[in-house]
Amino acid sequence: MVPVSQIRSLFPILRHPANRHKAVGFTPEQFHYAFANTLNREESDKVYERYYIPAPGTLVWTSVTANFTPGHQDIYADFKNEDRAPLLFIAGGDDNLMPPAVNESNVKHYRHTKAITDYKEFPGHSHYTVGQDGWGEVADYALEWATEHAAARPAS
Repeated sequence: MVPVSQIRSLFPILRHPANRHKAVGFTPEQFHYAFANTLNREESDKVYERYYIPAPGTLVWTSVTANFTPGHQDIYADFKNEDRAPLLFIAGGDDNLMPPAVNESNVKHYRHTKAITDYKEFPGHSHYTVGQDGWGEVADYALEWATEHAAARPAS
């Protein structure tokens, strides 16, 4: 479990409710922890300079307030949808932003249907899987999985 103080420092958006209407950024240190923790700081800082952009606060705040707002929210997921496309969850074994345990929990929610739901964890990968060594293995796996399940539909 991540301590609340670390969550607040990781998500500067949560420091003030008015941030939900702004684009709030990460510092290079926060970016390194959240996205590129398997890279050394020098590599992480280069990635930050090249690719980083602030995200809308609405994305985070919608998740935070979903349990207190009645009705379906923008982030609502129908775990019981029998007629959905096949779904693959890919986890980085060292991902601090979306740890494997969170992905595993999501998979359990979706597996209560006949629709295909699979999970694959790649040890040693962070949230920045596509840019680190071994990204080709992840991409190959995802492509092979998608090709294999492209025509699959849930059994009625």
